[in-house]
Amino acid sequence: MITKQQVQRFLFVCGIILTSYFLFVSLAQYTYPFIIAIFFAYLLNPVVDWLSTSFKLPRGLAVFLSIVFILTVITAIISILVVELINGTAYLANNLPESFKMFVQYMEQWITNEVMPIYEKLASIYQSLEPSQQKAILDHVKQTGENIASTGADTLQNFLQEIPTLLSKLPSYITVLIFSLMGTFFISKDWPTYKLMLRRKTSSNVRQSGVQVTTGLKRAFTGYIKAQFTLISITACIVLIGLFILRVDYAVTIAFLTGIVDILPYVGTGIVFIPWILYCYFTGNMYLTIGLSILFVTVVVQRQLMEPKILSQSIGVNPLATLVALFVGFQLWGFSGLIIGPTLAVVGNTLYQSGLFHSVAAYIKGEES
Repeated sequence: MITKQQVQRFLFVCGIILTSYFLFVSLAQYTYPFIIAIFFAYLLNPVVDWLSTSFKLPRGLAVFLSIVFILTVITAIISILVVELINGTAYLANNLPESFKMFVQYMEQWITNEVMPIYEKLASIYQSLEPSQQKAILDHVKQTGENIASTGADTLQNFLQEIPTLLSKLPSYITVLIFSLMGTFFISKDWPTYKLMLRRKTSSNVRQSGVQVTTGLKRAFTGYIKAQFTLISITACIVLIGLFILRVDYAVTIAFLTGIVDILPYVGTGIVFIPWILYCYFTGNMYLTIGLSILFVTVVVQRQLMEPKILSQSIGVNPLATLVALFVGFQLWGFSGLIIGPTLAVVGNTLYQSGLFHSVAAYIKGEES
């Protein structure tokens, strides 16, 4: 039988959860740079500990060197991408004009041979219709054209309006980055002090549960990053091998960029392959059209088959649960849900494995946990 105390404990737990959630959301609006700083400091802590113990460095200097090293690596990666982009742009600048001329010629031939006969046939059918039917068709075509033009104009207007908005927010982004880096430095520098303070303020049961949850989340987070890196590497390798077989220039650069865009949900490698395949088809290069189509299908199929399996192995969640989390997350939050869904599944699984749910249930029932 459910007792009055159990109902009170259940309502108390629900109140604590809702209060904590709304309090966190309210505070996060103003303190999110420092939340980011805590997260970065936690990730940097193993490196800082290793530098300070192995090389006998002061902790502040170890934190500074770690941050500088990470910023240097990020800057180097961005520089490499910019150089590759410049080289690719120069290559396109030299070859695109001639390719564009060929594309226009093939389009003219295709319109002459394929579209014009269809147009003449439709025109003959149209002339045989009654005036009222002709007017209805013209009105429908006119309305469709106006809808397309209106949609295109609205899309272009929204895009152009977003550019000043993003530029106006750039100083804010830089400010957040500076405060996050400064917060990371000071938090990581005094990490042992904060850790000791937290240990004194909490009981052993809370500390043990906190350590289990934190360890599980850290393992799951690193596993998720590892899984995404593995999927990207597999995609890049398949694309590289396929482009080598097809004897495409700049195969390494194209494979590298394709691997990077593969992380984008649903869009992914289609950004690279679909326009490329269409161009090859309209320019009459059937060899590349067929080859790239087979390569694109291979990449998409392997991604769909491998993603649930690799994610489940890396983050410790059942493959079916991972697949459900991906689908439900996409239905609720769109593209971002493909990241939010598995993340929530990882958090829930970690909390379950740490025994937190069992402890809460035991508390509500009035049992010894």
